[in-house]
Amino acid sequence: MDLDAIQQIFFQECEEGLAGMESAFAALRDQQYDGETINGIFRAVHSIKGGAGAFGHERLQAYTHQYETLLDLLRSESLALTPPLVDLIVAAFDMLADHVAAARDGGDAPDDAAMLARLIAASTGEAPGGAAPAVEAPAPAPAAVIEDAPVGVSDDFDDLMAMLDGVNAPPPLELEDFDSAPPTPGWLLTFRPPANALDNGGEPLLLLRELLRMDAKVLSCDADTLPPLATLDPERSYLAWRIALPGTVEEDDIRAVFEFTDGCALTLERVATLPVAAPPTIVVAVAPKVAPLAAPAAPEPAVIAPTAAPAPAAAPSPAVVPVPATAAPVAAPAAAAAPRPVAVAPVPPPTPVAQTIRVDLDKLDRLVNLVGELVITQAMLAQRLSENEMAGISELTDLDHLTRELQESTMAIRAQPMKTVFSRVPRIIRELEGETGKRVRLDIEGEMTEVDKTVVERIGEPLTHLIRNAVDHGLETTEERIKAGKPETGVVTLSAAHHSGRIVITVADDGRGIDRTRVRAKAVERGIILPDAVLSDEEVDNLIFAPGFSTAATVSNISGRGVGMDVVRKNVQALGGRIGIHSKFGSGSSFSLSLPLTLAVVDGMIVTVGDQTFVIPLSHIVESLRPSDRSVTAIGINGSVLDVRGSYVPIYPVAEQLGIGGGERNPEKAVLIVVEGDQGQAALLVDSIQDQRQVVVKSLEANYQAIDGLAGATILGDGRVALIIDVDALTSQRSRRGQLAHAA
Repeated sequence: MDLDAIQQIFFQECEEGLAGMESAFAALRDQQYDGETINGIFRAVHSIKGGAGAFGHERLQAYTHQYETLLDLLRSESLALTPPLVDLIVAAFDMLADHVAAARDGGDAPDDAAMLARLIAASTGEAPGGAAPAVEAPAPAPAAVIEDAPVGVSDDFDDLMAMLDGVNAPPPLELEDFDSAPPTPGWLLTFRPPANALDNGGEPLLLLRELLRMDAKVLSCDADTLPPLATLDPERSYLAWRIALPGTVEEDDIRAVFEFTDGCALTLERVATLPVAAPPTIVVAVAPKVAPLAAPAAPEPAVIAPTAAPAPAAAPSPAVVPVPATAAPVAAPAAAAAPRPVAVAPVPPPTPVAQTIRVDLDKLDRLVNLVGELVITQAMLAQRLSENEMAGISELTDLDHLTRELQESTMAIRAQPMKTVFSRVPRIIRELEGETGKRVRLDIEGEMTEVDKTVVERIGEPLTHLIRNAVDHGLETTEERIKAGKPETGVVTLSAAHHSGRIVITVADDGRGIDRTRVRAKAVERGIILPDAVLSDEEVDNLIFAPGFSTAATVSNISGRGVGMDVVRKNVQALGGRIGIHSKFGSGSSFSLSLPLTLAVVDGMIVTVGDQTFVIPLSHIVESLRPSDRSVTAIGINGSVLDVRGSYVPIYPVAEQLGIGGGERNPEKAVLIVVEGDQGQAALLVDSIQDQRQVVVKSLEANYQAIDGLAGATILGDGRVALIIDVDALTSQRSRRGQLAHAA
């Protein structure tokens, strides 16, 4: 596999990581999170940082390094997660997404100077967006007590403590010589081994020794994550180092030191002037034990701490005792304060990791197509056996069951949860809040509802338009909502659910609703309808989908050009779906997108109309019947309705709707199939019913052209081509023709 292919995998993993972070941010905003939520965000940023460094995306790597620093402080609870900090890390995520997009597309990296300054300020304890909070100077801690180190301390530990103390270690580390040297260009290296480095044999000392052989100088050691002694795990790695190397060393040689390390956080940058080293300072303040009453004071355990630099008088630092060559035990005073108990949180059991494999989508599509051909072949075999009355019907039934199970399993592979699309919506809402000045709360329901991958990929743009429309046109401003007696914060609800073999996605808001008077006036003004056209409320609502229609007073970045809702309808129709509107003026609007769960295989009823064969999807069928003369009532010139147990539904002759000659048009001599669509119930008039079976959907657009009233085509068991009826489109044709005839 070449480097470009590996880099594409990296960007795919970036998208997955960003999607996971979106979900975590929703939990943070709802105050429904735990420590693992922050850890998940940290791991995603850390993974992006590691890949960015491997592929040379330096700007992305530098940005994620600072982002990671703040997240590390949050996950270690060195910083408290406040609402301003939540807003900051979410805003930093937006910048991270822009960085990833720029690296993937080869564009210019975004200007992140302001965001980096905010991240650095927050990492140092400064309140986000404001001045640093006042911090009282810590009171001097009791002097740490030193006793003789136990015999048997390893040489590696001595080497490590020597480096931390600024004492010469082999090879010699002469900080005083480095301090006096003139400024020279070189390399600035920061690296932090992963916590489990020792589990994989990644001994940090070996890396340090290799760097020291290149004349490296240790500038500082970061021990902020070092826990109290009572909870310290000797098999974990807690430290990080900041190291300077001379400019004569090649970059490849430096990176080669870390070539076989796994998960090491590494930053390497070229600097014009190397910083001046200062002896690293690690302060270990340990409260001595309280001596028991009526008993001699017990000697304190050994505490080793490096020498601290002198602190200013205005803010005294905790007392630190240098390590002498030989230290005698010193008894602790009896009146010393007792140490605070250390609460050790129980370690949760490891969560089992789902086993996954990345498969190219083209391979998956070929598999789906092959399964579709298998379904067709099975139908042909059943047809031949049935016509010739041959044996093997029981085996054919088993084959039918196996074929259906294989088809369902294959389609399940393509199924993805709507969460993949819904996770992008919170960011859209945040952007719209900033652009409109409105306060919006997003409620998401049914995000784990699964649907075909094709639908997931192509429904993103329509949903974006609907969300922007809901916030910009639907929700009122804060002042308008207060006057109307509504809460200041508007609510946008995004939901997904299965319904009659389809998925229904709903975008609803509690805003002002559709002003039908204004919509009608705009439609007349733009020449979409005639001034004297008589339209129902539903027909007026659907005018907003007309090309070029917009009620916005001014053109803005959000709306005003009249292309959004028209695009929504076209994209939804291209997926074989329909969009419906329910609005109440003053209370809000709801847009429902009804889409097929799968675009490959459907269960259908095979019917005959004239000399043509059609398939009606079973998901729409309520019942089929032969009407009596008393159940059919004529209305108008050519219209008629069917009495279905006291409810009247319109009758649609399929032959008339599709222009087929020779088809039956008399309801009393035909079969009526009652269907449920976006327009409500209707009765489709057909000549006869042939069979009921599973059929493979073939696109008309890809193989011929789109035809209104038809959703696709299929191949039957006898080799004939049958057209699949689009119930929603067919039942809405008559109302549209009636509207146009009246307007004419």
